Amino acid sequence: MHNISITQTKNNKQKPKDEALVFGRQFTDHMFLMDYKEGEGWYDARIVPYQPLEMDPAAMIFHYGQTVFEGLKAYRTKDDTIQLFRPEENVKRLNRSNARMCIPEVDEDIALEAIKTLVDLDRDWVPHKEGTSLYIRPFVIATEPYLGVSASKTYTFMIILSPVGAYYDAGIDPVKIAVENDYIRAVKGGTGEAKTAGNYAGSMIAQENVAKKGYAQVLWLDGHEKKYIEEVGSMNVFFKIDGKVITPHLSGSILPGVTRKSVIQLLMDWGIEVQERPILLSEVLTAHANGLLEEAFGSGTAAVISPIGELFYNETSYVINNHQTGALSKRVYDTLTGIQYGTIVDPHDWIVKVNPK
Repeated sequence: MHNISITQTKNNKQKPKDEALVFGRQFTDHMFLMDYKEGEGWYDARIVPYQPLEMDPAAMIFHYGQTVFEGLKAYRTKDDTIQLFRPEENVKRLNRSNARMCIPEVDEDIALEAIKTLVDLDRDWVPHKEGTSLYIRPFVIATEPYLGVSASKTYTFMIILSPVGAYYDAGIDPVKIAVENDYIRAVKGGTGEAKTAGNYAGSMIAQENVAKKGYAQVLWLDGHEKKYIEEVGSMNVFFKIDGKVITPHLSGSILPGVTRKSVIQLLMDWGIEVQERPILLSEVLTAHANGLLEEAFGSGTAAVISPIGELFYNETSYVINNHQTGALSKRVYDTLTGIQYGTIVDPHDWIVKVNPK
């Protein structure tokens, strides 16, 4: 056990009703913090009442964007067990992002213990309704007050929690997406494989533009030739073509998703051929023209699986599987959510229980 001090709130907030939950608007009673100072390392791991931060206006996070974050969830099972899905993968990825953004590595054991301790303390905030969960946001920010362009010498690692509603109200509904021609999300050697704020800020203009045209997400192409598929929105993407499942390989500009990794493992368990390789947009369109594009879906923490019902490119719409959720997409979704909520046996020890009662 690591020394994490706990100061409990004296003023518990009113918890929202499960049916009124939205994403990322309400926050629990407590938060975790730990500080870093060059020469001293990480210190003062603590859980305190959720509260605003007091920061110097010159803190480097505000000026140079030196920050990383993660996203995972806690789930309540039918017997009121609270459990996490592959949290060690999120912590490992946090440190990979840290390395890319010149942020000191966080002790992974401490980070995991902090997540479990905080979730356990605020376990009453984990909603009960089917499909709901407690979203967990670990993040690190640069705090040194300095306007020089260099890596900060001080940081704060924090974790906050937010109860969230079901992503889909009634079944998993296919979305319409549009290929992005004008902007790029990332290039090899850039920050695309790190989960850092600037990646998301830079992608918002494209998302705003397609939303005005009625599309839910952007399909990003590679930044060099603009021919190869990379991600869909902030999710990894899969295509089922002629019985095989193809997903872009981790080329250095694509975020290595925890859900992506889990989907690939399940498909392999089921004897379905999975190819991780460069995939041309033209290849997908040709497969569509030949009647071989059977399904497409995105994968990520928020939606788990988001089926794609329509692809828009160069003023042409390509309907996929008649705008219906494919059998494989649904099987993957049902299996992953079943494991997460404890209704399906976990074959790979992906679940971590939080202080079982």
